[in-house]
Amino acid sequence: MNTDADDGWSLVVPLKPLAVAKSRLAAAAGARLRPRLALAFAEDTVGAALECVRVREAVVVTDDPAAREVLAALGARVVPDAPAAGLNAALAHGARAVRARRPHARVAALNADLPALRPAELDRVLDAALAFPRAFLADAAEIGTTFLSAAPGVELAPAFGGASRRRHLSSGAVEIRLAGVDSVRRDVDTGEDLAAARELGLGPRTAARWLPAAG
Repeated sequence: MNTDADDGWSLVVPLKPLAVAKSRLAAAAGARLRPRLALAFAEDTVGAALECVRVREAVVVTDDPAAREVLAALGARVVPDAPAAGLNAALAHGARAVRARRPHARVAALNADLPALRPAELDRVLDAALAFPRAFLADAAEIGTTFLSAAPGVELAPAFGGASRRRHLSSGAVEIRLAGVDSVRRDVDTGEDLAAARELGLGPRTAARWLPAAG
């Protein structure tokens, strides 16, 4: 993690309460394992992000007490989801929390469900984002978004959820087109997504919880 006071990205990672997170994964994982996997995804996402050369801090927006404790122990700064008004409100709130301390910070929203995330790949995305006021990375299906950045002095203006790739393009954000950053694009909502992430190589917390169950 970069600790230079004048450099580095602040990543905002939103996480629903674990009791309701990743509902579409229940068919593959079962009701008991699903919330544990949702937390493992977030742990592997935050853990990998904090290993990035370009990352100064990870700010997790969540009201879940178990997630708060675990992710803070990894080194994240955890802020409550004060708006309690959905994903984009949580991301905007997290960006404001970053800039309350560092008004000229570079800020990026990052999905919490990237269990195969590789620090070197995220660093490449962050490097590419430096060139634009706002930039985003589409998910593996090229429908949604897994990453959205804002330069110093620029509002994040998140529009995540569903067909967010189109909305971010329409908002003026530049789409980052890079080969070899599959782990940053591979979010997990379903059993099929999790199988694809496993092919890339799951992070240690997700692997410890999923591989014994999957066989």
